[in-house]
Amino acid sequence: MAILVSQRVEIPDNEIEWQFIRSSGAGGQNVNKVATAAQLIFDIQASSLPDFYKERLLKLSDHRITASGKIIIKCQETRSQVQNRELALEQFIALVRSVNKVVKKRIATKPTRAAKEKRLQSKKQHSAKKALRKSKDF
Repeated sequence: MAILVSQRVEIPDNEIEWQFIRSSGAGGQNVNKVATAAQLIFDIQASSLPDFYKERLLKLSDHRITASGKIIIKCQETRSQVQNRELALEQFIALVRSVNKVVKKRIATKPTRAAKEKRLQSKKQHSAKKALRKSKDF
């Protein structure tokens, strides 16, 4: 089975490595005995993703992407290993899909005449308020 990222791009299951570790936090004896936290490890460089995805993922400044080019997502929100695995997978898919969106370039605009006049008017009011505070010499 493969993970569908977009209509044309999918990631085979064998490219994702799973590790299950003990969770921290509340949970009583369950925390000490059962490895419920799920850790997803995905090597960007060694993956079958298109170069476009690889470049954009490596450029991302996300704490889950290491300097060596691996995505590490740890999930320990629930006491169930299965649910934690599903949550980690959802986070991973959202991260990979986020680089697919092309950000529209912003077009610089000039302030309107009314906006300029309003700014100057507020500057004059502020200046007048300051001028009233000055001490007067008699």
